[in-house]
Amino acid sequence: MKPGVVFPQTEISADPDIIATFATTAESLGYDHMLAYDHVLGANTASRPDWQGPYTTESMFQEPFVLFSYLAGLTKTIEFVTAVIILPQRQTALVAKQAACLDSISRGRLRLGVGTGWNQVEYEGLGENFNNRGERSEEQIDLLRRLWKDEAIDFEGKWHKITDAGLNPLPERRNIPIWLGGMAPQVIDRVGRIADGWFPFVNKGLADQIQQMHKSAKKAGRDPASIGIECIVPTSTSADLIKSLQDQGVTHFALVTMNQGLANPQAHIDAIKEARDRLGNLA
Repeated sequence: MKPGVVFPQTEISADPDIIATFATTAESLGYDHMLAYDHVLGANTASRPDWQGPYTTESMFQEPFVLFSYLAGLTKTIEFVTAVIILPQRQTALVAKQAACLDSISRGRLRLGVGTGWNQVEYEGLGENFNNRGERSEEQIDLLRRLWKDEAIDFEGKWHKITDAGLNPLPERRNIPIWLGGMAPQVIDRVGRIADGWFPFVNKGLADQIQQMHKSAKKAGRDPASIGIECIVPTSTSADLIKSLQDQGVTHFALVTMNQGLANPQAHIDAIKEARDRLGNLA
């Protein structure tokens, strides 16, 4: 399995030196990748007393493309992973451009995780339709791959039209791996049909959900073994759980330090050091 860490968005502070130290420490410890969550707008709960979402205006989020562009110049080997960019609330060609540029300046170290999200406040603020986000995301993924492959394309879909235009620079490999987040049945099916990988939650039904994804992949004429699977787990996770996930077919894991009562940024760095020492032989 490939071990990674989650960038502790909401707890690490906005100090660029601290951010850099977390990333360079993760790389020096031998972590394969660093994963970052995405939220553009936080809802003010003062005007929403019944708010159920996990993040608000008090939750700090660095924008992943900007964050990773900064860190690309400070690191050499660690892979950058978005998990996940809320794709349908963003303009597709602009995401393609940002991802291509980041992949280029990081020398091919980007893995683009995308999802449909849950926060209607963000969709409203960004001027996109919340209600058709799942269906629209499939066309977006198709368009992303077309834009990354060819110097100029013609594309006309239900929601997008591009006439003989393209990106420059293109990604180093003329492709960027696209992984999907989400656990709904339609997402599991979509992973099997079109994704390079998947970010499922750890749950009692994971083995069955993986089998469902494999079934969808086979039906689409794809090799299920070619589809990566990554689970996010706390730094306190046991070696037994990591081995169990591996036995179920999980290929990557990322350790998260947030929401564990850590006192300061250094405590987050110390936590990934301790976990690496304890779990390193499983990677």
